[in-house]
Amino acid sequence: MPPRERLPALSRRVPPPGVFAGLEEQEALARLAGGELEVRGRLADASNATLYAVVREGGAGAQDGREVACVYKPVAGERPLWDFPDDTLARREVASYAVSAATGWDVVPPTVLRDGPLGPGSVQLWLTDESSRAPGERAAAPGTPDEDADPDLQDAEDAEDADEVVLPDPGAGLVDITALRTAREGWFTVLRAEDGLGRPVALVHADDERLRRVAVLDVVLNNADRKGGHVLPGWGGAVHGVDHGLTFHVEPKLRTVLWGWAGDRLRPDEREVLARLAAELDGGRLGELLSDLLTVEEAVATLERVAALLDADRLPRPRGSRTIPWPPF
Repeated sequence: MPPRERLPALSRRVPPPGVFAGLEEQEALARLAGGELEVRGRLADASNATLYAVVREGGAGAQDGREVACVYKPVAGERPLWDFPDDTLARREVASYAVSAATGWDVVPPTVLRDGPLGPGSVQLWLTDESSRAPGERAAAPGTPDEDADPDLQDAEDAEDADEVVLPDPGAGLVDITALRTAREGWFTVLRAEDGLGRPVALVHADDERLRRVAVLDVVLNNADRKGGHVLPGWGGAVHGVDHGLTFHVEPKLRTVLWGWAGDRLRPDEREVLARLAAELDGGRLGELLSDLLTVEEAVATLERVAALLDADRLPRPRGSRTIPWPPF
């Protein structure tokens, strides 16, 4: 397939605060944590077990209970990594949501740690926007079984009543790979390369306030895997980030496609948020929560990153040879 010639149009609507997929944040958290979790399918492209599921009010037997779609990542489906401790990705997902919630930027969708049909794991609200059809309207399938999947997960893949759902548009119209040689106004070029046929392509992202907040949060989280496909559209023009399992390492591991603001001075509102975040991490409720979800060393390193960011008063520049995740989408 030839690379696209045009960049998508940008939407700059201001999303309502604290609303995810049409739900108020606290309502979403309550509904994700309660009720019966029922697996409907699997996102086969994910490297770890990533299951499409619903939480039904009143339990699985309720006929008139409302359903909330979600992404369930059981600890049992996590593949070992050489640089992250085993069986910790779900907790990192929840910790990332906690930090995002403390900023007030609404980057990470509501996420809880709870038990499910395949054991404990993270459960995150499924993202939709107003233009998306509801799950069950028989559009695009969540995915096909992975040949290397854990046999214990096969029930999730073989369910006869699995919904077919509309997957959110990766990149949210703000991150793209294009054939344009020069980025248009309002876009940053992060990387120039060639496709499989030797044609020039560029990895680009928009100069957009919503996306910049994702970039700042990633520095705090030490996100080692901010792909373009992990930026998704939300309700009311919101832009969210997902897939935060590779975060909070004590060593510098920032790998992202959002380098357009590298070296930029922090804005006054960003400094205000980061100062508040530092206070919450240093003896506040957020610091206690991270110490429960992560190691003490990882929680302390998070506070140190925020302090260093405030001291530098600039967003970091790429360092080393592995600064962009692969693949970038």
